[in-house]
Amino acid sequence: MLTFREQRLIITNTMVRIRLQRTGAKNQPSYRVVVVDSRAPRDTAYIERIGHYNPLTNPETVVIEQAKADKWLKQGAQPSEAVARLLSKQGLWAAPTKQPPKAKEAPVVTEAATK
Repeated sequence: MLTFREQRLIITNTMVRIRLQRTGAKNQPSYRVVVVDSRAPRDTAYIERIGHYNPLTNPETVVIEQAKADKWLKQGAQPSEAVARLLSKQGLWAAPTKQPPKAKEAPVVTEAATK
């Protein structure tokens, strides 16, 4: 765990993300929902743990502390795609929408270009 001073330096100087940190044994994944520096590797030290996620249970177990998530989202932390999906299931974040790719426009052919 980072000291308060180290956390403060990271928060003020870098982009912060909310993402999943893998835990669990081989072929039995479970994840922590953590706040971490965006440049850090997946399973590195985190700033704060705000919940956990277990995809193996039926239905999936998702526990995210609403107060902590709101605090970090208001401070500008960006959730990863997976965490955004989990937050939207709990009503803490607007559901991510994927925009369909734009169709490429056909080039405009003028009469001068054809002659």
